[in-house]
Amino acid sequence: METERFEALIDAILAIIITIIVLEIPLASIGTWNSLYELRYEFIIYAISFIVCFNFWNYNNNLFSIVNKIDYKVIWSIGVTLFIFSLLPYFTTFVGENFYVFFPQFMYGLCFLITAVLSLLTGKFLKESDPANIALQIALSNHYPMYGTICLVLIGMIIGYFIYPPAIIACCLISILGVWFLPKIQHCLR
Repeated sequence: METERFEALIDAILAIIITIIVLEIPLASIGTWNSLYELRYEFIIYAISFIVCFNFWNYNNNLFSIVNKIDYKVIWSIGVTLFIFSLLPYFTTFVGENFYVFFPQFMYGLCFLITAVLSLLTGKFLKESDPANIALQIALSNHYPMYGTICLVLIGMIIGYFIYPPAIIACCLISILGVWFLPKIQHCLR
C-alpha cells in the first residue's frame, strides 16, 4: 500500500487532537492578568501537550518520508497508537485541573509511555513491510532514544508517586527535548 493517504490521515487526526486540546483551555473568568494567572497550569500542560503532539507528528513525518510501502500490521499498529494518543486531550485537561495530583499525572505519562512502546512496535512492522528499503532499515536500527524516553518517563512516575507528581510531565518533556538535542550534541562531539 502507498503511504500518502495514510500520512494525510495521521496529519488530520493530529490536527484534530491539537484543536481539541486548545479548546479545552477554560476561558478566564474576568479580563484581568490575575484571572489568566489562575489558569497557568492549564497553559503549561497545553504547551507540553502541544510539544508532545508536534513531536509525534515530526517523528512520523520524518519516518514516512523514507517509507515506500506499508502493510496491515503497520496500519493497525499506528491506528492503535493514534487511539491511545487521542486520549491526550482528556488527560491534558485532567492534569490541568489537578496539577499536583499523582493519578492525573500518571495517566498522562502512561499515555505517553504506551505511545512510545507502540512506536517501537510500529518501527518493527515498518522494517518487516519494506525489507529492501535500506534507508528505513538504518533509520529504525537505533532504538536507544525510544528506550531512553521509556526509562525517563518511568523514572518520572516513580518520582511522581513518592515525591512530586509534576515530575511525570517534566520527564515527558525532557525526553522529547533529549531526542531532539542528543543527536545534535553527539554530532558536534564527533
